Amino acid sequence: MADNSKDSNAYWAANVRIILISLVIWATVSFGFGIILRPMLMGISVGGTDLGFWFAQQGSIFVFLALIFFYAWRMNKLDAEFGVEE
Repeated sequence: MADNSKDSNAYWAANVRIILISLVIWATVSFGFGIILRPMLMGISVGGTDLGFWFAQQGSIFVFLALIFFYAWRMNKLDAEFGVEE
C-alpha cells in the first residue's frame, strides 16, 4: 500500500510540475511579451506590425495551442511510465 501511495505522489508531482512549467511559459509569452516587454519589441516587424503586438494578438494563441499538444504528449508519456495509460 505504501508503494502505491509513493507512486501516486510521484505521478501527481510530475503532473503538477508539467502544468506549472506550461503556465509559466504561457504567462511569459502572453503577459510578458505582449504587455510588459512590448516597448522593447516594437522595433522588430512581423507581418507589418511590431512583434509585441503580434504576441498580444496571435503569438500567445499559437503558444497556447502548442502547449496543449505538448501537455497531451507529455501526459501520455507520463501515464505510460506509471502504468496508468488508457
